[in-house]
Amino acid sequence: MKRVTGIGGIFFKAKDPKALAAWYQRHLGFDIQNWGGAVFQAQQADVDSAMAATNWCPFAADTDYFAPSHASFMINYRVDDLAALLAVLKTEGVTVDAKVESSEFGHFGWVFDPEGNKIELWQPPK
Repeated sequence: MKRVTGIGGIFFKAKDPKALAAWYQRHLGFDIQNWGGAVFQAQQADVDSAMAATNWCPFAADTDYFAPSHASFMINYRVDDLAALLAVLKTEGVTVDAKVESSEFGHFGWVFDPEGNKIELWQPPK
């Protein structure tokens, strides 16, 4: 079974997310979308016609989205089969958040590394 297939997003806390996003847009050319972040498209190496997206987004410094982690960042990793991977990780003793979310953006689950950093696992929609 494949586990992680790529980085789905890089999320971090910022004192002023809008101003920081504007800085990245002005100085580094990021295409900032209405939702506050940018999407980078790249050809997936293992699929001829599929595109893989990597999201980048600053969050408000007081966001609780990364909780209970105290880290100022969270990495989102793409996976092929979220439910299967979460089940395997549980059997391996990994701390798995009981919450799983599904939306038009795909399926999301969370685990914690040994230092308590929250990691988002994302199964994109087909």
